[in-house]
Amino acid sequence: MKKKPERSCIVCRERFNKKELIRIVYDKEGNLFYDPTGKKNGRGAYICKSSDCIQKFLSKNMINNAFKCQIDQEKINQLKEEIRNALD
Repeated sequence: MKKKPERSCIVCRERFNKKELIRIVYDKEGNLFYDPTGKKNGRGAYICKSSDCIQKFLSKNMINNAFKCQIDQEKINQLKEEIRNALD
């Protein structure tokens, strides 16, 4: 039986099947976006679909720590909309 890849939610640190998590990508061009395919290029961060984890991750410091850089609030707001639309 083939082993399914697991990833940890960077907020709660619980391990989940990769397909059950939300992948956020920050690429070389400075774009921040939700990656539903899990295959886009760039540095990825995984969060579970718990509303608490999503809210904590979208706080500015958590995103900046995950990607080790300063991300402007406008990009974070766009990401919030993308995630909200994807989960509805």
